Amino acid sequence: MNFDISNEATTSGRSDAAASTVWFGYLARTVLTFMFWSSALAKLGDAEAALAEMRHFGLEPGFFYYFLTVITLLIGSLLVILDKGTWLGAGALAVFTLLTIPIAHDFWAMEEPRKTAEFHVAMEHITVVGGLLVAVHASAALRRRSGGGPDTRLFEIASRKGWPGP
Repeated sequence: MNFDISNEATTSGRSDAAASTVWFGYLARTVLTFMFWSSALAKLGDAEAALAEMRHFGLEPGFFYYFLTVITLLIGSLLVILDKGTWLGAGALAVFTLLTIPIAHDFWAMEEPRKTAEFHVAMEHITVVGGLLVAVHASAALRRRSGGGPDTRLFEIASRKGWPGP
C-alpha cells in the first residue's frame, strides 16, 4: 500500500512515505494544537464556566479575557493546522501557553504536594512550546525545500492594507 500522494516520499520505507503526505501534515498539526482548539470549543460550550475560570485567576474584566482567550486559541490553532502563517499562529499559542504558567501554574508560590504537580504542568507547557517551535521550523523547511520562501502572505496582505510590517 503506497501512502505517497505527494511524490516526495523518501525510499526508506512506508513510515517516511506516510509522513510526507499532505494528510499526515494536517493530522500532525491538528493533534499538536488539540489542547488549544479543544479548550476554546469547551469554553464556547460553557461560557459561564469559562468566565468563572477567568475570575478564579483574577483576570478581570472576565468577558474580555474570555473573548481574547477563545480568539487566540481558535485562530492560532487554525493558522497552524492550515500551515498559513504558522509562525504567527504558533507564536500566539506559545505566548499564551507561557503566560499561563505565572497566571495558573505558579508552583513557586504553592505548598507541597500541589507545588510539585504544578511544576510538572509548567514543564509540560514549556515542552508544548518546543513542539510549536518545531512546527514553525518544519513549515519553513518545507517551504524552502519546495522552492518557496518564507511564509510572507500575511505581510503582503497587511502591506496592501497599509499596515506596518516587520
